[in-house]
Amino acid sequence: MADSGSIRILIAEDDDNARALLVELLNTMGHVVVAEVNGGREAIERAKDVVPDVVLLDVHMPDGSGIEAAEQIAAQVPGVAVVLFSGDESLVLSERDVAATSAIAFLPKPTPPRVLDSTLRLAVSRAREFAVAKKDAQAARGALENRKTIERAKGILMRRTGSSEQEAYRILQRTSQDRSVPMVEIARAVLASEPGFQENAKDAG
Repeated sequence: MADSGSIRILIAEDDDNARALLVELLNTMGHVVVAEVNGGREAIERAKDVVPDVVLLDVHMPDGSGIEAAEQIAAQVPGVAVVLFSGDESLVLSERDVAATSAIAFLPKPTPPRVLDSTLRLAVSRAREFAVAKKDAQAARGALENRKTIERAKGILMRRTGSSEQEAYRILQRTSQDRSVPMVEIARAVLASEPGFQENAKDAG
């Protein structure tokens, strides 16, 4: 993916002429159309295959709603930006539609080239920011769980050995270094050796 310049786009539009014009327009903007399809189901499969930067989806397609296709793409191809468009001026997306599809923009047809270009760039940028934020949140949750595991293991060692909190931590640290494995793995082994650990783990789950 390029931060600027070309964007890799999958187009789902059932009108052959409109799709051809859209492909030509995007190419003149310097973008790359990696796939063009005329239905929602094909859009889902192609998105999984080519993993574009953004999927430009017509809301109304013969084999089902573009919104449904966008939902599937959002669920199965994380990090891909979704931009919906429609010639129906009365169409309004519900909050539920926006949340389920992760749609970053909704454009009318036809859309002025400059608006289309800026919207696609913004959609890709926002999708990347969202992916990074999600990854950071997952990492933070993992780090918190690891800290909890180490704290519990320290408590067990303090009880078993009569050592202080600092000494128990040093035991975990030295064992981690000696075995060349992460400290949390040593802590998990300590927890697993505790009588009743399996039953407690089941209760907690």
